[in-house]
Amino acid sequence: MARKKKTPKKVNTEAMNGVIEGAGEVAEQHIVSSIQENFMPYAMSLILSRAIPEIDGFKPSHRKLLYTMYKMGLLTGARTKSANIVGATMKLNPHGDAAIYDTMVRMSRGYEALLHPYVDSKGNFGKFYSRDMAWAASRYTEAKLDRLCTELFKDIDKDTVDFVDNYDNTMKEPTLLPARFPSVLINSNTGIAVGMASNICSFNLKEVCETTAALIRDPDHDVMSTMPAPDFPGGEYIVYDENVMKNVYENGRGSIKLRSKYTYDKKANCIDILSIPYSTNCESIIDKVIDLVKNGKIKEISDIRDETGLDGLKITIDLKRGVDPDKLMRRLYKMTPLEDSYACNFNVLIGGTPMVLGVKDLLEEWIAFRIECVRRRTFFDLNKKKDKLHLLKGLEKILLDIDKAIKIVRETDEEAEVVPNLMIGFGIDEIQAEYVAEIKLRHLNREYILKRTKDIEELEKAIEELEAILKSKARVKTIIVKELKEVAEKYGEERKSEIIYNDETDDEEEIEEIPDYPVHLFFTKEGYFKKITPKSLRMSSEHKLKEGDEITDSIEFTNNCDLLFFTNQCQCYKAKAYEFADTKASALGDYIPAKLGMDEGELAVKMIVTKDYKGFLLFGFENGKIAKVPLESYATKTNRKKLTKAYCDKFPISDIAFSKEDKEFVITASSGRMLLLHTGVLNLKTSRASQGVAVMRLKKGHRLFSITEYVDGRFSKPSRYRTKNLPALGALPSADDNSVQLSFI
Repeated sequence: MARKKKTPKKVNTEAMNGVIEGAGEVAEQHIVSSIQENFMPYAMSLILSRAIPEIDGFKPSHRKLLYTMYKMGLLTGARTKSANIVGATMKLNPHGDAAIYDTMVRMSRGYEALLHPYVDSKGNFGKFYSRDMAWAASRYTEAKLDRLCTELFKDIDKDTVDFVDNYDNTMKEPTLLPARFPSVLINSNTGIAVGMASNICSFNLKEVCETTAALIRDPDHDVMSTMPAPDFPGGEYIVYDENVMKNVYENGRGSIKLRSKYTYDKKANCIDILSIPYSTNCESIIDKVIDLVKNGKIKEISDIRDETGLDGLKITIDLKRGVDPDKLMRRLYKMTPLEDSYACNFNVLIGGTPMVLGVKDLLEEWIAFRIECVRRRTFFDLNKKKDKLHLLKGLEKILLDIDKAIKIVRETDEEAEVVPNLMIGFGIDEIQAEYVAEIKLRHLNREYILKRTKDIEELEKAIEELEAILKSKARVKTIIVKELKEVAEKYGEERKSEIIYNDETDDEEEIEEIPDYPVHLFFTKEGYFKKITPKSLRMSSEHKLKEGDEITDSIEFTNNCDLLFFTNQCQCYKAKAYEFADTKASALGDYIPAKLGMDEGELAVKMIVTKDYKGFLLFGFENGKIAKVPLESYATKTNRKKLTKAYCDKFPISDIAFSKEDKEFVITASSGRMLLLHTGVLNLKTSRASQGVAVMRLKKGHRLFSITEYVDGRFSKPSRYRTKNLPALGALPSADDNSVQLSFI
């Protein structure tokens, strides 16, 4: 048999030659249209379907997880492995298993992040207050729905909320949960979308239910009278600020100050931190305290450790002898996250629109939502009862003549004609006839039919009641109030967070108690600083210096003083002596440009030490001018660490001197000439950037070299170097003065 000839395929010669239509062309695309087509759908999806909670208090990820657990029968019965729950949830939530499990962990009782957890957990679920305490994998833990979830899902099968298809159209899921209490305010909820965020703090369940009931009865009810402040699961203090709290309740925005609780163990001389602000964790607090101790800002602490265990959170701070624990805690509140703020932003999706609402507005929206749920449930129950009544009405007609019904069925030749014949025989409709036709033979007796038709009167009363509820909004509200009271009685707990007021917080400004003891302060030419106690200096007075370095300033003062470091770039850096650790003469000391964060290439040239900022500074410039500036010009009310334009930047600086009062100074030029100047002849300049006045006439090629305080006996004839008129040339030192000067060196 001859084979059939194959038809040759068409060959794309252009593709074979490497030519693709449109290749290499640049398509013009406007940025605005590109954002609208690509970024905007993503942004809207994130806002509407992921990050912002809705009026039932849940984001889609929460709702999908809880509904999956509900359908798995985990509202009652034993717990199941978390991995099973995660796997089942993926039918509704297309995200990975890790993201779903993280969601479940944060809703669990074991994690302790919620005031009223929704997931009853068993196993290691970590702790929200610990950064390092990780939860176990889903295959090791077990979970079920907590008791409170009964109130979330009650009547969900009575058409109280809308259902939509899941992502692959194989299942239905609820758009909202018909929560019987304002769950949107019961537990904290945080979400970050594109261009907006949500941060809702938690409130006490009993207070919220009572407030909502009061608001239903009286729309003008003062919400703050029954719900004074939020409530957090950690049980920390809430520092009450009336203005801030009003702003949160009215506008949904504000920053609530939270403070840790602590106890003092006198026997062990330690402070036990038993609760911390909701917005921080143990590790952050410990790291900050350690940092403060290392930098010498806190000296009263000998050790700090995390003793969190089965009994709950506990951070222990060991104190040095004689330390006042309350004063130390006040300082720690100011300097560490032991006192922190919770930033409220009550952004909620209402009908698919993000809205920032106050507490009262949010409760009113929930009331409107719940009214709709109750009305839909009532309408569902009404239809069910009407359908049942309709069937029983048909059954009641059969009661009049059971024998007739049996005769009709028996004498009907075809099965399909049974229902039509019953309809004709008794004047009932198809649904009623179908119901009668399905009754078992054993039930075709007067007793059974009488029992069934006895419910007709009760059904009629129930239908009348349900219709009255649908017609009356007040009746619907009464039902909601009753349900709220039931929830409050069944699940309500006492407040965990204690409210303290500003007058109870000891927040008044107090002078920081810094140990004030004698110290020797040294500053070198290369910019190194040392703070040494007299005892340490007596033990070893030989200084360790870099090669070529020398000590330019040596001052005896106390630990609680200000240090001013003037630099070669006309700037002044301020520091506290106690910010530097005590050291020894055998150490190099702190390198000031690095310690104070000076600019690149900037060097410290002079150190001034003061407590009261009394006295004045003399700035000597190379051109022979000297500016006399009061030291109080460098005192600042705020804790500024850097002052720009600390002195005139128009001429190179030669030397800087400090004096408490007017006295004589020796002005020396590079030529060797000296001038004995009494500072009383110079006027104080109000501006730090003053150019000063001409004091010394300099010969060509020479400059002002130094300013040093005059000491009696330095010159054999001091009058030789004094002058009545300024500027003056000065005098070269005599042979006697040269020898005297050598003895001073």
